[in-house]
Amino acid sequence: MGRRLIVGNWKMNKTASQGEALVRELARLVTRTDSVDVVLAPPFTALASVRRVLPTDGRFVLGAQDLYWEDQGAFTGEVSGPMLLDLDCRYVIVGHSERRQYFGDRDEGFNKKVGAALRHRLSPILCIGETLAQHESGLTNEIVITQLLGGLASLTAEEIRATTIAYEPVWAIGTGRAATALQAEAVHATIRHHISTTWDAEVANGVRILYGGSVTAANAGPFLASQHVDGALVGGACLDPQSFAKIIALASSETQGFS
Repeated sequence: MGRRLIVGNWKMNKTASQGEALVRELARLVTRTDSVDVVLAPPFTALASVRRVLPTDGRFVLGAQDLYWEDQGAFTGEVSGPMLLDLDCRYVIVGHSERRQYFGDRDEGFNKKVGAALRHRLSPILCIGETLAQHESGLTNEIVITQLLGGLASLTAEEIRATTIAYEPVWAIGTGRAATALQAEAVHATIRHHISTTWDAEVANGVRILYGGSVTAANAGPFLASQHVDGALVGGACLDPQSFAKIIALASSETQGFS
């Protein structure tokens, strides 16, 4: 078991000043992250403000919620890899279900975004997951693998190693209805198996696979206790510093338990 990864996706929440206040309080509560990588992903408008108040010891790093695959140009409303890199972003979320559901983004575009992130030394976090209808129809593995292979198409083994996968069942996001740890483990095993067969076992073993979907301080324990779950992509709970601090503490204690 390597270092866990905990990602806080703020979504469209917090102004720049509110983001500063959140990070200051989180830094007061979380004084060390020796065995866990913690990523904060505020909205684009808060990235610069949050960067200014990040602890200088590196206990938290910046992530972005999306990017465009071109470096610059007439793409109104978009943000590029070089722009994120200039703000000291280290990670970027790609393929979130809300991008698929509300904005019509597709696997081909996500694949380009993953490539753009890697090209600019940003670590992409590729999100994949099935809807409730697909879940109830027994299509979970089919949907997840289609999205996985679509998002990672044409990547080299080295590029795969630099990519994180986040399994987020759509039916669990923002609903309060998280998957069970056993359900998450089964899907994570399927994901790792397909990475192994498409690339190789060494690559598959090195890729971090996160669980996301209504993760809270109350339910994170069983997920983080699993050797098949390498961390969590946290939504609403990351907006509460005390709740997010508890999730980070759980990840840290579980990592030490498996070392």
